[in-house]
Amino acid sequence: MNTVALLGRLVKDPDVRYAETQNGPMAVARYTLAVDRGWKKEGEQNADFISCMALGKSGEFVEKYLKKGTKIAVTGRIVTGSFTNKEGQKVYTTDVQVDHHYFCERRQTNDVQPSAPAQNTTGIDGFMDIPDGIDEQLPFK
Repeated sequence: MNTVALLGRLVKDPDVRYAETQNGPMAVARYTLAVDRGWKKEGEQNADFISCMALGKSGEFVEKYLKKGTKIAVTGRIVTGSFTNKEGQKVYTTDVQVDHHYFCERRQTNDVQPSAPAQNTTGIDGFMDIPDGIDEQLPFK
């Protein structure tokens, strides 16, 4: 079984490109996720830096919603490959091909531009009433 689950922060803004396929252009997003080790030896780094890629709709999601510092959890699988560099040396690669992204914290308040003042009204059932027109601001439907 080849399954990966990671929790970390993006090291920098994702690099998103579009590859031409038989079905039209497909998003290919690449980013590095800093994953905390949870322990630290004297003089060693406290995180692993994992190379990730997302394809198609998942890549488009990355382009639209992720940026440097975003804390996310991802699930996917390990993909290995190789290529020959300009010096003629064979280079081996290991990436996590991400299938699902999960936000792990709220958006910073300075990033949000609300269209109307937020109202904290609670309905009869104890849940907050959702304002009209919010569907256009949600990243999912």
